[in-house]
Amino acid sequence: MSQSDPAAPMLAAQTSEPLPFEPLPALASLPMQNEPDLARRQGKRIGILIVTYNAITTLTKVLKRITPSVWENVEEIAIFDDASADDTYELAIGFKAQRNLPKLTVLKHQKNLGYGGNQKAGYQYFLEKNFDIVVLLHGDGQYAPEILSHIYSPIVEGKADAVFGSRMMKNYGGPLKGGMPLYKYIGNRILSVFENRLLGLDLTEFHSGYRAYNLHALRSIDFSHMTNDFHFDTEIIIKLQHQRYTIKEVPIPTYYGTELCYVDGMKYAGDVVRAVWRYKQTCRAIERHPEFQEYFVQYPLKRSKGSSHDYVIQMVGANREVLDLGCGEGLLAAELKKNGNLITGVDELPQASKRSALENYYSADLDGGIGPVLRALDGNRFDSVLLLDVLEHLRKPDKLLEDCHQMVRPDGQVIISVPNVANVTVRLALLFGRFNYTARGILDKTHLRFFTRKTARQLVESAGYKIIGEKATVIPAEIILRLSAENGLMKMITRILLVLTRMFPGLFGYQVMLVAQSLRSR
Repeated sequence: MSQSDPAAPMLAAQTSEPLPFEPLPALASLPMQNEPDLARRQGKRIGILIVTYNAITTLTKVLKRITPSVWENVEEIAIFDDASADDTYELAIGFKAQRNLPKLTVLKHQKNLGYGGNQKAGYQYFLEKNFDIVVLLHGDGQYAPEILSHIYSPIVEGKADAVFGSRMMKNYGGPLKGGMPLYKYIGNRILSVFENRLLGLDLTEFHSGYRAYNLHALRSIDFSHMTNDFHFDTEIIIKLQHQRYTIKEVPIPTYYGTELCYVDGMKYAGDVVRAVWRYKQTCRAIERHPEFQEYFVQYPLKRSKGSSHDYVIQMVGANREVLDLGCGEGLLAAELKKNGNLITGVDELPQASKRSALENYYSADLDGGIGPVLRALDGNRFDSVLLLDVLEHLRKPDKLLEDCHQMVRPDGQVIISVPNVANVTVRLALLFGRFNYTARGILDKTHLRFFTRKTARQLVESAGYKIIGEKATVIPAEIILRLSAENGLMKMITRILLVLTRMFPGLFGYQVMLVAQSLRSR
């Protein structure tokens, strides 16, 4: 629980005498001529979140460095004291009462939440009050309150969803001129280059704590498992980028005073690298890390040469009508669409996340056949019907194959993939007495049936199809080795596996792929 001042915060309709504006002497020459125009709220509800910890010597100075224009336009300034060991909270309460500041709210956590935890509490506070914009300001005075309006104005104007202040931009002389220690400058640059490269961004700085957010964007961010430590700032950049929000940078001055630094630089650097790595692993569906779990896909797109998705893209071709049964989130449909194909998807999910890749989507339980979907299609037939990694999940796969006769054109094709239980990995496990189910793969715990090349062919042929093509897919080593399919080593391993799979398809084939034509639709 948090303590708060007894007086409830007043809204923008209340007025009080603004604080005397007392800019820091070293920053007194900042370009302020357009500041009143930049500060205008234009109907937006703007809040400032001041995070503090042991800031008794700097907090009141920070408040006095906020311009009168900003005081006039923001609706609330909330100080969130993170269980300071000094009298920061008491100072803030007294300052509010003495100066008659109805827009100022002061809260104190009973226990320390950490830098990230304090931010999360603050953002939740403004989200619950339905604000539009929140600006993060540090109570130690390291970031210039004099230019708060520069930070939030791009969001007010609709030009950005998030704005980051950058000390690396040269408008105020650059970081070294402002007193940033050389080792911090070098570390900042190295980390920023690393993060830009892996996240596909082009930011001059990732590690500034001076930020503004569109709260409608933050509302879509899952904070529940994000860190409470200092690399929270990195995790939130990752999520904003992943969800395609617009990020803008504005130059800010660099200032290092006598404030205490509570950041362990080496630990922080390691945490940043680890956060980016865990995000990439989650997106590649290698491992589900809790802070990014919403981006994990149970059955991701396989990008290796010789994978089932690689073969399907070749088999389908271009400018065809495709029915994808068991389409999942629509990841494969998005790839097929690039070749001009029109894809209709069916899956048990209520909706596919890649819905824009699908012409139509139907939610259905494939285990009972797809009678309702057949009625909805009203006799429409397709050039290709895809049954990829579907039949092994069904109690009656023959029923779904029966329904497919009514959905494929006479000259069309049904493309099927099932796992090969005779793969060398399963054989070796059996040799040592192991047959353990897994979260996914050949022994996926949701598989109800197991196939070899022979039994897969028998099932399809007995359902009234003529098999006109067969492929064995390569083992997805990129998932096992936790490497990108584009990695040089991974490409070499895939080439070796391709050769072995073509020579010994029954032994090294990971999935059996069959291309079949309906004998009944003719």
